[in-house]
Amino acid sequence: MPMSDYYKNLREKLGPDLLFMPSVAAVVRNEKNEILFIRKENEVTWGLPAGAIEMGETPSIAVKREVYEETGLHVSTELILGVFGGEKYRYTYRNGHQVEYIVTVFECSIIDGELNGLDGEAVELRFFTEEEIPEIAIQYPKELFMKYLHSDRALFE
Repeated sequence: MPMSDYYKNLREKLGPDLLFMPSVAAVVRNEKNEILFIRKENEVTWGLPAGAIEMGETPSIAVKREVYEETGLHVSTELILGVFGGEKYRYTYRNGHQVEYIVTVFECSIIDGELNGLDGEAVELRFFTEEEIPEIAIQYPKELFMKYLHSDRALFE
């Protein structure tokens, strides 16, 4: 999805400088317990389906919207796996825009849909086992992807 009017307005005022961005990400597992990752055009690294929380959205609604737009899948949110932020979660987009995410990561289950990016962001969508996780752009703790390691509590850094 293109940048929302809210973020366009902020960028017009701020330019490419660092912007604090509340966001969400999804760990979506298939029936084989593999995790869905996406790769965007001209990128080598992979990422989770993720994006900014828009004005008026709850984090749960935002993650469902982002997963649908980027993957074509309808999901339900099962639990919060972790909340992450700080300097480690800074990212610079190809256009020079800098962000520092505060990310709420949800475990999500697939309800229905066909794996197909709808917003044109993802050029590749693929499920990986916990042992095969590719190089990812945002360096989440490895424990985030180990389903049975932290099923009773969220992760924090």
